[in-house]
Amino acid sequence: GGGDRRREPASPSPARRAAGATMEPAVSLAVCALLFLLWVRVKGLEFVLIHQRWVFVCLFLLPLSLIFDIYYYVRAWVVFKLSSAPRLHGQRVRDIQKQVREWKEQGSKTFMCTGRPGWLTVSLRVGKYKKTHKNIMINLMDILEVDTKKQIVRVEPLVTMGQVTALLTSIGWTLPVLPELDDLTVGGLIMGTGIESSSHKYGLFQHICTAYELVLADGSFVRCTPRCTPSENSDLFYAVPWSCGTLGFLVAAEIRIIPAKKYVRLRFEPVRGLEAICDKFTQESQRQENHFVEGLLYSLDEAVIMTGVMTDEAEPSKLNSIGNYYKPWFFKHVENYLKTNREGLEYIPLRHYYHRHTRSIFWELQDIIPFGNNPVFRYLFGWMVPPKISLLKLTQGETLRKLYEQHHVVQDMLVPMKCLSQAVHTFHSDIHVYPIWLCPFILPSQPGLVHPKGDEAELYVDIGAYGEPRVKHFEARSCMRQLEKFVRSVHGFQMLYADCYMSREEFWEMFDGSLYHRLRERLGCQDAFPEVYDKICKAAR
Repeated sequence: GGGDRRREPASPSPARRAAGATMEPAVSLAVCALLFLLWVRVKGLEFVLIHQRWVFVCLFLLPLSLIFDIYYYVRAWVVFKLSSAPRLHGQRVRDIQKQVREWKEQGSKTFMCTGRPGWLTVSLRVGKYKKTHKNIMINLMDILEVDTKKQIVRVEPLVTMGQVTALLTSIGWTLPVLPELDDLTVGGLIMGTGIESSSHKYGLFQHICTAYELVLADGSFVRCTPRCTPSENSDLFYAVPWSCGTLGFLVAAEIRIIPAKKYVRLRFEPVRGLEAICDKFTQESQRQENHFVEGLLYSLDEAVIMTGVMTDEAEPSKLNSIGNYYKPWFFKHVENYLKTNREGLEYIPLRHYYHRHTRSIFWELQDIIPFGNNPVFRYLFGWMVPPKISLLKLTQGETLRKLYEQHHVVQDMLVPMKCLSQAVHTFHSDIHVYPIWLCPFILPSQPGLVHPKGDEAELYVDIGAYGEPRVKHFEARSCMRQLEKFVRSVHGFQMLYADCYMSREEFWEMFDGSLYHRLRERLGCQDAFPEVYDKICKAAR
């Protein structure tokens, strides 16, 4: 009989095996992407963006945010190493002056504003005025110099807090007030405002600034400082903060710096009962030896109060690098002290402390990625978090924006510390959002839009409410107007990045416009820039 002629199948070559192995994940990714696109096609993009936003955020926005970050980090490093920024600064300022003069020559037909896209800002809303006003391009995003003798850093307006901390902490310095989120810019913090848990000592961000450089409505350049000589323009210096770019274009600022230490020794103290919380918080805010004071209110009568001191020494067993991507979100970590009802002491690296709420955008990310604090998610994808606020806004869509407006609150109200208990009750009954952020600050008696009622500095508190209101029948407009009315009644202030429902009269009842209006007239701003109210009111967004 004949032998068996069937041949064994030849085994694939190692090269083909390797190609197959690399193809498999690529194929499965392509299949996933196809299925996702099909799902979007069937359900409609709007449905997916509203009801399953995390899918979109995780698949697209997180990787995109990472690329954004890497680009800016590398660029800042290269610019500083080559020190090209100071050389180019003068040229860039002259370019802005040229644009303003051209606008004048063309008959000053519309108001001016910066050409930075509205979605790039950290405010929740995109200003409509960008579409109708003359956009002046301002490409100023560099740290110009660090003078450790004078203890000053000179920066351009688009420099971010992330950039500043990365550079200053590497050479042993820091800002006395370093607002929380990485993407906040110096210009935004001066023209709007900024606060941090060291503000009970140093005041708001504007109070650590020593000079502003501006291009005015006629294209001229001016430098202003708090000194009361005619050449120093002190009245303009005090009018710029909170003016939202309606007196001129900021082109540089000088800011105080202080020596930094490696760690923050942070004490966590759970407190129960609203009166006890208010007493303890006021007490700690008045103690100058505390470098940092912050409170997180988890319900009407439960809070954790944190006090911190900068130090170079740390007990290794109590070291907690909370900024590492796989670590629990900070507000959840703090809540554990409340749940277990115990005090705590930890040593946190300084830069990690400064950006402790960045990864979870305070507690906003839990609404966008509900499982974001899950250990599995943190270990696998935590290094890509958080998505850029600017990209979240860019992909929001009109339906989601309206939905957010009705079912989501983001507000910072600044009220005198003596009214804290009353204010917390009002927040509780009007919107009922928890956690609530409590941050104390000293408000000096200086001219300008924001100052205390009397002639002396006064201790205030920033009450931050971010999240979904749980009050029955929440209606954004009426509930927020009620809250704004309370804040006006106690001589408080509303941060201007947030939704503002006040009328023009109510707005100027809250803010002191005397110096501001005088300067607008003197500097010819009426035809060049809108009034601040017209940039921040509901109709403008």
